[in-house]
Amino acid sequence: MANKVTDVMNERMAFSFEVFPPKTEKGMANLIGEGGVLSQLTSLQPDYISCTYGAGGSNVGLNVEVLDAVKASNGVIPITHFTCIGHTKDSIRQQLQNYLDHGINHILALRGDLPFGWTGTGGDLHYATELVAFIRKEFGDKFTIGVAGSPEGHITSRSLEADISFLKQKQDNGADFIMTQLCWDMDQFNYWRDAIAAAGITLPVDVGIMPVLDSAATINMALSRNGCVLPRKLAEIISKNWIFPNPFVSDPYDADVDAKKASFKEAGIEYTIGLIDEYRVAGIHGIHLYALNKYDDVARIVKESGIIDRV
Repeated sequence: MANKVTDVMNERMAFSFEVFPPKTEKGMANLIGEGGVLSQLTSLQPDYISCTYGAGGSNVGLNVEVLDAVKASNGVIPITHFTCIGHTKDSIRQQLQNYLDHGINHILALRGDLPFGWTGTGGDLHYATELVAFIRKEFGDKFTIGVAGSPEGHITSRSLEADISFLKQKQDNGADFIMTQLCWDMDQFNYWRDAIAAAGITLPVDVGIMPVLDSAATINMALSRNGCVLPRKLAEIISKNWIFPNPFVSDPYDADVDAKKASFKEAGIEYTIGLIDEYRVAGIHGIHLYALNKYDDVARIVKESGIIDRV
């Protein structure tokens, strides 16, 4: 097993998962307990597993606990997400040193989504470009640093060109690879891939993919934070399985809720597999699946898409 994800990406297409720290003891047991989701995911032999990080480090203890469990499992590389939200430079130094003390030396450096009502990060650093530069200044090459890339442009950016210029700055400041934000629009992705190359960005590109399993989650993920285009094919899947009055109601009056949810999931899995096919031939360096702390549906996608031949 390689020591760095970039080594894998230089040799072949990488394959990985993203998980999140559960908020309850039961959730943690389900994820990292004996025979839990994490051990099931590692049985699929991913190259790495990343773990998200709450705004302001609200779940940093659980984040480290999950990453410790990843590190202990079959040589899978653990990667932590880390944001600027609520951090002083001193707190960043302390928390990053703690990761190193735990043997965690891969990091996804992010500005982070601003908590509701916030107008800034509330910390010493304001942008991911600054965070990348700070990590390199303080820790040299001790960390392999991933950064976010937005094929449709970050929702707060003034233009796609401005967004790409900041991505170039992240590379210049010491980033090692790019992990893309959600993008279902392949025409836009291919345009962005060519545009970043023209801008002199040469970092490997790992593509983040959320499995399409639930209509409310799909709509929410696309629109609440990312402003993603919903391609016609995906919009049709949502429309054909629409739960009345809408998928966000906890007690809908639709008489066919269960059947529609099942139908949506089946069509969504097929859609996700097709999307992976398109990405695999687009010249990318990795597929990063948001596992949503689940196994069965994600495992099916992994196996049926053929992105691994080691299972």
